[in-house]
Amino acid sequence: MAHDLDPGQENQPKLPQHACGNLFGCGEEQGTGVLREDIKDAAFSSRAADRLLHMDEMNQEQIDRFLTARGHFRRRLLRASTFMGALAGIGPWFNKLAHASDSLDGGTPTGATAQNQKKDEEGRVHIVESNDKTVRLGVYDTTLDPILKIDSGDTISYPNTWSHFLNQMQPGVPIETLAKLRVSNPGHGPHSIIGPVYVNGAEAGDVLEVRYKRIRPFDWGAVFNNPGALGTGLLAQDFPEGQVKYLKIDFPNMTAEFNRNIHIPIKPFQGTLGVAPPDGFYPPLSPGVTSSVPPGPHAGNTDLSEMAEGSTMFIPVWKPGALIFTGDSHALQGDGEINLSALETRMQELRIQVVLHKQKNFAWPVAETPTHWITLGLDKDLNVAMTLAARNAINFLSARADLTKLDAYALCSIAVSFRVTQVVDIVRGVHAMIPKNLFAADLRKQIAVV
Repeated sequence: MAHDLDPGQENQPKLPQHACGNLFGCGEEQGTGVLREDIKDAAFSSRAADRLLHMDEMNQEQIDRFLTARGHFRRRLLRASTFMGALAGIGPWFNKLAHASDSLDGGTPTGATAQNQKKDEEGRVHIVESNDKTVRLGVYDTTLDPILKIDSGDTISYPNTWSHFLNQMQPGVPIETLAKLRVSNPGHGPHSIIGPVYVNGAEAGDVLEVRYKRIRPFDWGAVFNNPGALGTGLLAQDFPEGQVKYLKIDFPNMTAEFNRNIHIPIKPFQGTLGVAPPDGFYPPLSPGVTSSVPPGPHAGNTDLSEMAEGSTMFIPVWKPGALIFTGDSHALQGDGEINLSALETRMQELRIQVVLHKQKNFAWPVAETPTHWITLGLDKDLNVAMTLAARNAINFLSARADLTKLDAYALCSIAVSFRVTQVVDIVRGVHAMIPKNLFAADLRKQIAVV
C-alpha cells in the first residue's frame, strides 16, 4: 500500500511539523531514505556467482510416508465399487492434498502454533493467527518477543489476516473514518503487521528465500485516496476530496467489479513482507521500531505486484533471526499504485515457505517468478531508484549469465523492462523484469539467484 508524496514535490499541501504531515515517521530527514552508502552501492558482490542450484535434500522417511499413503489410497479406491463409492474413497485424499494438513480448525491456542503431524516438502507447518498478541499497527517492532520460531524449510500459514487499521477497514466504512484513523496514529502505517517470526540460525549476511505457496483473499477489496490535506498519494493536490470504493470479488471468474461495465482480473499478492531493517535505513520511531511504510533493503512494503502465488522473494538478513513481518494484503494493483492504494483486502490464507541460505551477502532483495528474474531499486528519488534497479540487473546478469557488464548493459536496454513499482511509499520503487526465455535452456538452468 502506498502512503506518501515526496516532501519536496511542488504544490504539495503545507502540513504541520514535518513535510510528511507527521503521519509516516519521516521526521526531519530529507535524504534518499536509504542512508547507508554500502547498501546503495550494489546488490551483489563482484566475486564469481555460486552457480549451483539449491535443491531441497531428499528425505527417505518422507518418501516412505508418501508411498505408504499412496498404498492406502489405492486399496480404498479398489474397495469403492460404485461411482459414488469411488468419490467417497478419493474425496478425503483430495481434501488432504488441497489443505496440505492445514488443521486450521478448532483447538488452536492464541498466537502462533506448529502442526507436528506434517513434515514433508513444506517442512514443519506453523499456523499464525491474527490477534492482539501477533499484530501491531503500522510498525516493524523488533523489540517484541518472537511470536514464533521456525527452521529453514518450514512453512507458515497465516489464516484470516486482518485488514488495515487492525481490521477496522471493512466494507461500508467511509473515507472520513479511514482518514481519521490515519491521522490518529502519527508515524505509523495503516498496515496490520504480523510478527516478528524468528528464523533459527539466521544472521546478518544470510538470505531468506520466501516462497509464496498460497494466496487466497477475502471476497472484497477497498481502493481509496485520503483527502488531499493529508498529503498522501501522487496527486494529493489535485484531489482535495477523499474517496473509498469497495469492490466485490468474483472468485469463479477471478475478477473484481469496479462498476457494472468494468471487471478487473485479480492477481492477489502480499504488499508487505520483510525482515528487520538494517540500522540507519530510516529514522526509527523509537529504538528498534520502524514505520511499515517505506520499503528498503529489508524488502517490506515493496508493493511488487509480481509477488503472486508461485513467486519467490530473496531477502537479505540484517539482524539475528531475520525477524519476518508481513501485512498489507492486496487483491490486485497496477504498477505505480498512484492514488495511494491497491485493492486492499485481507487474506483467507497466506502461506509461505522460508528457506535460509548462508552468507550470500546481498544488499538488495531479488525476486523470481516462473517467467522472470526481478531486481529492485528503492530510493526517495525515483531517478536514483531507477539507477539502482539498472545496476542491480547488470550485476545479476554479468555474475550469472556469462556476460560482460557492457553486454549486460546492452541486454538490459533492449530486452529488460524497467517498471515503476510504486511512487507513494516515501521510498519509491523501480523493478527490472528480466525474461527467462531470453536464455538457452542449458544457460537458463545454470542461472540461480542464490
